[in-house]
Amino acid sequence: MEVRPGRSLGRIGSDDLVRLAGLAGEVEAGLFARNPCGAGRYAGRLVCRALCQGAALHYLDDKTGVKDFDVWSFYAQRGDGPFPYRWRGTADYGPSKFGRCPGDPLSFTGRRVDLPGRSLEVPPDADPAAVLREYLSAARTAPARELAAKAVVLISPGPLAGTVIWPPGASRWHAECPRQP
Repeated sequence: MEVRPGRSLGRIGSDDLVRLAGLAGEVEAGLFARNPCGAGRYAGRLVCRALCQGAALHYLDDKTGVKDFDVWSFYAQRGDGPFPYRWRGTADYGPSKFGRCPGDPLSFTGRRVDLPGRSLEVPPDADPAAVLREYLSAARTAPARELAAKAVVLISPGPLAGTVIWPPGASRWHAECPRQP
């Protein structure tokens, strides 16, 4: 399998998952503070965060390569309207083993982290793994179908970080090269 140019083959470890969750939390806090009557209404309603798409595939196989990190935040929907689905935050992963994507603005010292969010019709204390598996299985929206086409790995809540949610039955360690976490 040939890795496309600009992708990093750096291995995504548990410390990287923690860092991504922290970056998402920082950007979320800023968003909520700037928009208390909009997205800020979702403070305290986070169900989980997940690493998705190509970087999540790379977490599984160490072969796909990382162009950027897509970290999705999923919230328990409020009765007065959904999380602003058009909002997409961005962060800089910073200097790391992943380097930087050549096509990103020079202001990025590391890989870009894209931070979309969605609200789901679930209670705030819903089981994150079950919620995401249902969302991806149903694939009722274009974003759900896009996420289901690749991979999804929980990064928060902390005790579940590294849990492979999608595809069903997948695990981090592929059979031809088993490793320990």
